[in-house]
This record gives sequence, C-alpha cells and structure tokens, in this order.
Amino acid sequence: MTIPTDPETGEFKRAPNRFTARITADGADGWPAEAGRYRLVVSRACPWASRALIVRRLMGLEEALSVAIADPIQDERSWRFTLDPGGRDPVLGIEFLGEAYRAADPDYDGGISVPAIVDIPSGKLVTNDYPQITLDLDTQWGAHYRDGAPDLYPEALRDEIDEINRAVHRDVNAAVYEAGFATKQSAYDDAYRRLFSRLDELSERLAGQRYLVGDTITEADIRLFTTLVRFDAVYHGHFKCNRNKLTEMPVLWAYARDLFQTPGFGDTVDFDHIKRHYYQVHEQVNPTRIVPAGPDLSGWATPHGRADLGGRPFGDGTPPGPPPRDEVVPPQW
Repeated sequence: MTIPTDPETGEFKRAPNRFTARITADGADGWPAEAGRYRLVVSRACPWASRALIVRRLMGLEEALSVAIADPIQDERSWRFTLDPGGRDPVLGIEFLGEAYRAADPDYDGGISVPAIVDIPSGKLVTNDYPQITLDLDTQWGAHYRDGAPDLYPEALRDEIDEINRAVHRDVNAAVYEAGFATKQSAYDDAYRRLFSRLDELSERLAGQRYLVGDTITEADIRLFTTLVRFDAVYHGHFKCNRNKLTEMPVLWAYARDLFQTPGFGDTVDFDHIKRHYYQVHEQVNPTRIVPAGPDLSGWATPHGRADLGGRPFGDGTPPGPPPRDEVVPPQW
C-alpha cells in the first residue's frame, strides 16, 4: 500500500472522495432509498466503514441494505472478496471492489476506499462519501427502519453534532493517521499535539455527561467510538500515538466500554481484522508485517459505571436485536 504524503512537509494527504452521489428518500440524485437495491461494502478493519456498519445495525437496515465484508488484507488491486467462496462477492459477482468503481467510471484511476455503496442491478459504485453515507442512513431510509430505531441525528441538535464532528474528525479521526503516516518530525509532532489536546477536551466534556451531545447516542458518538476502539490495538503503537493508552485515560476508557457493550457497537468490531489490516498492509510503517499478540482485550467486557450519569442510549427507541447469523463476529478474547 502506497501512503500519499507531501514530500516537502511530510504530511499525510488523504484523497478526497470522488463519488459523492446521495441515496435519498426522494431520489433527487437518481438513487432512491429502495430495499434490496444496494450493497454496502465494508472492511471491519476500517474505522470509516465501521461507522456505516454501526448505523445500519442501530437503524435495523440489515434486510433493506445487504453488506459485503472485504478481506482485511488488500493487495494492489484493491479491497478483495477472498472471504467469500470462490473469491467473489456472491451478490455483486466481483472479485475486487475496484471493479464497481470502474463500472461507474471506466477512466477512474484513484484510490479504492470503503465504505462504498454499490447499485446491485448495474454493478456501479454509487458513493464512497463516508461522512454523508452515515448521515443519509440516519435520515433518508425511514421507510425501512426497524420499530424502535433511534434518532441518531436529531434536528434540534444537528448544529452541535456537526461542530463536534468537525473537531473530532480533524483532531482525532484524521490525526491518528497523520501521526502514523508522517514522514517528517514536524508533521508528526503537530498531529500528536492536536490528537491529545482534543482527547483531553473530550475527556473533560464526557466526565459529566454520558454522551457527546444530548442524553442519547448520536452520530457524534459513533464517529468518536470507531477511533477509540482501535486506539490501543493499533494507534498507540503502530501509529506512535503513545502519550497514553486508552486504558490510561479513565473517562474515555469508560465511555468507550459503555458504547462497546451497547448492542450495535461491540458486535460489529473485529479486532483480528483490525490488527491484521494495519500491521500487514502498512508496510511503510511496519516493514516486517509482524502482528503483535497484544493488547489484552478482555477489559472491554468489564463494568464501566457510565449509567450513573443518566442518559437514555436509544432515546424513545429500543436496542437492536442480535446481528444476522452470517454477520456475527467471532469471539474477541
């Protein structure tokens, strides 16, 4: 995997999302939210894709929006479906996600990223716009939500959620990559400083409230969680984000465990996929491709005490049921 960095500054430069059509209730972009029409392609290793898996579970969209799980180990041809019989996705009939990208644009030669939503009839990629994908799953698929689905993006709180999301994206979600992929000390130092400064601020905020915005789980919590759950397993060591482990930050560790133990969160997390992807794919960072045996993951199941702060995880809704049998994650410890 080639990591794009600026040769002068040593800063990691994430490519913009090229395919940004939206799947909406009214189909304004030509893609209406129809049950059975689309396939969500994810890697359980990827934090951006994990957001979509969590939202899909919380909203009960499993029957309406099928999912394809890519192998956590990519090769030069992109995310591959080697976890499926014959090495092909059984619904899309393709071996590599890149085939759906080129079906949408035969001249496309950019990066192949997840999450991605593919139109099943045409085999064309619709969108890889990961921030908008979850917002649209939150708000545009209402006809297909389960009874008791939560409101993850309540209108009255959207400005505050958006503000938190911008800060968390810049200084947490993206900063861990900017630290890990930096090729000059100054670029690493800047990302490291922003990351831990923001984590300290978030810790102060969460010391007195159970969730980031309001008293229920929102899109903001999902976006922070997918970075926190990977922190000790990969970001602390592999990406040199090592001022503290998550387990050494009491408020954030309890907050992350609270979410992990909430239906729809921990049951989408696969630490094996996470560790193998980061340590074996990022050869510029880890040339030996050795996957560390640790850390001990059993602490994720320990009591967190966050319920004492109040809050209603699903608001007026209810927890999702168990995941479909073919999506169950193997035991983690």
